[in-house]
Amino acid sequence: MSRHSTPETVEATVRPVPRYGVFIGIGVVLGIIAAGVLTAMGSYEPSRTLDVVYPPGQVFGFALLWMVPIGIALGGAVALILDRVARRHARVVRVEHERIAEVDDDAS
Repeated sequence: MSRHSTPETVEATVRPVPRYGVFIGIGVVLGIIAAGVLTAMGSYEPSRTLDVVYPPGQVFGFALLWMVPIGIALGGAVALILDRVARRHARVVRVEHERIAEVDDDAS
């Protein structure tokens, strides 16, 4: 058996693509930080209406429920915007594409 290669030159588009997972992860981290800041800035005095005091841990949990999805959405939006900008910087290059096929030399 011998190998037979058939090279051909094709054109391919090359462009930088943002990693969406990284941007979404950064959005989650920023959402957690924002929830922490909001919790630290909160007032923990009893409410006049309900006469209830929410502990900081519960306030942080409720803030996470809002801030993390907002951070995910903002991180995804930034990645989409960067992806659109990257499309403008796409370039076309010539690539040599080679296929290798095994050829049976025994003709019996």
